[in-house]
Amino acid sequence: MRKILFALTIMLAVTVASAQNSSKKAEMDEKMNGPVITFKTTLHDYGEIYKGSDGSYNFVFTNTGKEPLILSKPRSSCGCTVPSWPKEPILPGEENKIKVTYNTTKIGAFNKSVTIYSNAKNKKTIVLRIKGKVVAQPAEAMPEKETGLGAAPINK
Repeated sequence: MRKILFALTIMLAVTVASAQNSSKKAEMDEKMNGPVITFKTTLHDYGEIYKGSDGSYNFVFTNTGKEPLILSKPRSSCGCTVPSWPKEPILPGEENKIKVTYNTTKIGAFNKSVTIYSNAKNKKTIVLRIKGKVVAQPAEAMPEKETGLGAAPINK
């Protein structure tokens, strides 16, 4: 009798464990069936960039899922950072970009973010970051004419 009870307990435990694995597999399949957004990088460091220069960077991503990916309006951390994004659905396997432009009119260090909202199953929100330091352009100097040691310029 003990052996039968023990065998039934083991069978019940195996059945419960199998059901949990099937549930996890179904959950993973559901996630993978939807759109999945995969970025090449989520951080761009400009290093030092001159005042007034182009502060644009393209964050490249791919829809690695099995359904179309839709991005909604990204939100930037301030008005000095402007994102532009694809408004149409990104099909499975397609690559696209989100362009982030930083206004380089103010000298100093910056560390800004843009939050991306989507219907992706892996991440509903992704934060893209840009950082760097805006520096003044070097002053242009007129080249000096070499006249020789101790010689005076000649007027003609």
